[in-house]
Amino acid sequence: MPHGAPLTPAPRTRRAIFVDRDGTLDPDLHYLKEASRLELFRGVGRALRLVRAHGALVVCVTNQSGVDRGLYTREDVESIHIRLNERLTSEGARVDAFFYCPHAPDRHCACRKPGTLLFEQARDALGIEFSTSAMIGDRGIDIAAGRALGMTTALVRSRGHEGEVAAELATLRLQPDVSADTFESAVVRLLALG
Repeated sequence: MPHGAPLTPAPRTRRAIFVDRDGTLDPDLHYLKEASRLELFRGVGRALRLVRAHGALVVCVTNQSGVDRGLYTREDVESIHIRLNERLTSEGARVDAFFYCPHAPDRHCACRKPGTLLFEQARDALGIEFSTSAMIGDRGIDIAAGRALGMTTALVRSRGHEGEVAAELATLRLQPDVSADTFESAVVRLLALG
């Protein structure tokens, strides 16, 4: 390569299933601080094994405003992600990468969903092609982020928050491509779409 020539970015050819964390992979315990309290929803390990069997990466993108609010630290978040992968490893699964926003909503940052900065960072770091990828979450902001990037979207219905999520989606004028009662069902239905 000639001196001073621009670097060519890695080709974006990999497929990924982007997933929200709290309320999607694990019960939303509202500002979870202790990794020892982490639990996974039934079927998450099986579903992520299926994703990997279809050749896709698993990338978790999560808003963690508790850092900015002083409720827990970045180290706490990272400990929870380590614990999450330890739990998944025992089921033959894993999350390939975690990206999180530590900011409170009033910061209006580009990394907090429905902002797309973390997805773009994942794309650049891992060579992901959005048009063949999908986003699974339990909130309207997850669907909005996925849709903004041209991904297929799936909503995991969040027990106890159905009205709030329906209002979010109506405000955003969005509907997910798939709605399901469980994460595992959402994965199976997304993969069936191709």
